[in-house]
Amino acid sequence: MSVRHERSRSVDRRVRVQGRPVDAYPALPPEAGRGSVRRVTVVGEEVLSRPCREVTEFGTPELSALIDDMFLTMYVADGAGLAANQVGVDLRLFVYDCPDDYGIRHVGHIINPVLDLPDPRSRRLVDEFEGCLSVPGAAMAVPRTDRAVARGFDKDGKPLVIEGMGYFARCLQHETDHLVGHTYLDRLSKRDRKDALRQMEDRREDVFAQRALKAASLGR
Repeated sequence: MSVRHERSRSVDRRVRVQGRPVDAYPALPPEAGRGSVRRVTVVGEEVLSRPCREVTEFGTPELSALIDDMFLTMYVADGAGLAANQVGVDLRLFVYDCPDDYGIRHVGHIINPVLDLPDPRSRRLVDEFEGCLSVPGAAMAVPRTDRAVARGFDKDGKPLVIEGMGYFARCLQHETDHLVGHTYLDRLSKRDRKDALRQMEDRREDVFAQRALKAASLGR
């Protein structure tokens, strides 16, 4: 998921890591400092359109390395969230570094997430522009609920409950969609989907160039 520039990660020093508040946290998460940049898959590639596999082995070096790589790849691509199939790995996992509507930065990862949404009779749908790192350069208004809870596990297999409000709730929904083989384009009308794909064709090369420059600036 693309980050909204008007909601900078430096708006507020309040941070929640893996759902828990911390006093301070670096702008570049430690995972990103250990990671390597991976190629971001683009809509139309088969790995983005099929459900991902459950993670069954926790606490492995391979899983930790994947999470590190995803954090750095997300950072280089100026993202707020990134699912594993967006780096070509069909596992039920995503990472995030995303602000909510109250100035709180949320950072972490979640594995095998199950999403809880408000009861349809009480939920509030919000139309806001949404981007995706796998639909480079495009943004469209997508209706999402303003509250969401993701239940899953961390890389060591410990249970996690991550609560989101506002833009962070949108991020949780967006990334969980990826893990069942959907992008936000699947929530659009045919007309809006065509518009988003036109935007991508017009802007994707500029987006790729910006990512390459950012990776180079980090020596990656």
